[in-house]
Amino acid sequence: MTKVQDISNRMFELYHGVHRLVNETMCQEGVSLARSKFLFFLQRLGPCRSTDIACALNYAPRTVTEAIDGLERDRLVTREPDPEDRRAKIVAITDLGRSVLEAASAPKQVVIEEIFSTLSDEEMDRFHDLVGKLCSKVQTMQAVREGTEVKDAAE
Repeated sequence: MTKVQDISNRMFELYHGVHRLVNETMCQEGVSLARSKFLFFLQRLGPCRSTDIACALNYAPRTVTEAIDGLERDRLVTREPDPEDRRAKIVAITDLGRSVLEAASAPKQVVIEEIFSTLSDEEMDRFHDLVGKLCSKVQTMQAVREGTEVKDAAE
């Protein structure tokens, strides 16, 4: 195994481990990490159509519909008729959805802080720079494949 393959495998292992720990912590507070993405999106951007959510989160429309069905069943979101298109519905986060999201955010942050507390300030700065560099390369590669332009982060 090459060094690049080893690092790549360890990055996936790190990602999946952090994801699992964060998800378990958030579930104890009443909302999974996946469901919190929908709630956070609605809280940040306000009421919108499920097609808007699917586009923004890059999910299949059916996946979004199923997630919203569950969130609505649990009274975390509501669906109302769209005044501009009677075939469509507007999805909005409820007060209960906001409070569940808020309750899960603090423990999520505690877990993340604990994980990263193993790094010194210097290591954290270096890690931040390295991850940023890798993210920039991924964005450039995606833009080339999609035939779009990447904006320079310095702009």
